[in-house]
Amino acid sequence: MSTLWHGRFDGDPADELMAYTASIGFDERLAPDDIAGSRAHVRMLGRVGLLTDAEVAEVLAALDQTEQELASGEFAFAPEDEDIHTAVERRVTELAGPAGAKLHTGRSRNDQVAADLRLFAKRELAAIAADVIALQQVLLERAVAAGDAYLPGYTHLQRAQPVLLAHHLLAHGWALARDVDRLADARARLDVSPLGAGAVAGSSLPLDPDITAAELGFAARFDNSMDAVSDRDFVAEALFALTMVAIHLSRLGEEIVFWTSEETGFATLDDAYATGSSMLPQKKNPDIAELARAKAGRLIGNLTGLLATLKGLPMAYNRDLQEDKEPLFDTVDQVHLGVRAMTGLLSSIAFNTEAMAAAADAPTSAATDLAEHLVAQGMPFRDAHVVVGDLVRHSLEGEASLADLVRADPRLGAAAAELLAPGVPVTRRTTPGGAGPEPVAAQLEQFRARLKADAARFNQSQS
Repeated sequence: MSTLWHGRFDGDPADELMAYTASIGFDERLAPDDIAGSRAHVRMLGRVGLLTDAEVAEVLAALDQTEQELASGEFAFAPEDEDIHTAVERRVTELAGPAGAKLHTGRSRNDQVAADLRLFAKRELAAIAADVIALQQVLLERAVAAGDAYLPGYTHLQRAQPVLLAHHLLAHGWALARDVDRLADARARLDVSPLGAGAVAGSSLPLDPDITAAELGFAARFDNSMDAVSDRDFVAEALFALTMVAIHLSRLGEEIVFWTSEETGFATLDDAYATGSSMLPQKKNPDIAELARAKAGRLIGNLTGLLATLKGLPMAYNRDLQEDKEPLFDTVDQVHLGVRAMTGLLSSIAFNTEAMAAAADAPTSAATDLAEHLVAQGMPFRDAHVVVGDLVRHSLEGEASLADLVRADPRLGAAAAELLAPGVPVTRRTTPGGAGPEPVAAQLEQFRARLKADAARFNQSQS
């Protein structure tokens, strides 16, 4: 078996070694990035005089054919293809002969794989940001359509104060906006080409890393060859940003599970975005929402696993770094699927605004309004809190309705009792960023502007 390193060894590698160390089973998906990196490297070798124009043309033609074979499924992998980099170089050498054997001049798999993975992450983070923005757009559309519908806002999963449904939906939208920022930030920081770093110390050949960086559209090239081949901060950062997306999907999923339960009846899933039971004919299950919760845990594991791998590595490259790809690939795939599934679910879900309002109109939901009414009359808030809490307790013990108790209390009276009327409390939230009609109207415009800016930011970054 001929490996890229067989010259140093007397004999073939053991089957067990190849089975344990080979990465071709998962890094094949880096093929487009490996081809792109190889093209840039070959053009640079030509420009610095290490390859003739004819050799550059031969190798580029071989890379084109290899790319076509990989894309069409015609590519024949060989037993010695331990990774996609080996496979591409082997095929290029078969097609271009001696010129193809010069493809790896001045390059190590150490800087090669780092470049491939950066190209992959740069592309996928932008694509996921676009997915997240599409989900935010659905949240905005549903918030606008919700109008003056309201529901209970919860703390500790106990009813607290009524909030507009639009406000509740946009709460998730703003969390996702932070995710878009994190994706953009991680993407900007990884936009550095490691090509030219070699295995650890650069090269004695007249390589020009600035050429390859420009060819590949990187914003900069590396500053230190050892750091360039060993740095996987960008993978960890990408995993963190993506895991936060998953965590926000999980929180949104938890609310969907709650809202679609018969206990609340706040929403009903569209048939296309629900599943049934193999035993219970009446069931309609929120599997997307539940899996969003579960997959967040899995992606947290991907992040912590990589961090544990990185924390004890000496400079520079170590084979441990092969373990960066599977968690990144898995996380990218699951976030793509999760965001798109949740987008479809939210675009089709039916809200039961009558059930929401009925739950939000419980008189105790206006308790804070009663306390603030007393504060407006000059009573210290702590005293007002005690007065209203005492009335709520007597009401819950069955002494009388809260409205009657408020009406009979000389410190409150009939005017305060009107605050308990259905639909009134939510209209009283007037502070900026609050859950009432006026601040939510302003918030909708702010969120719409933010979405437009983010969409433009990522469209520009991908052009």
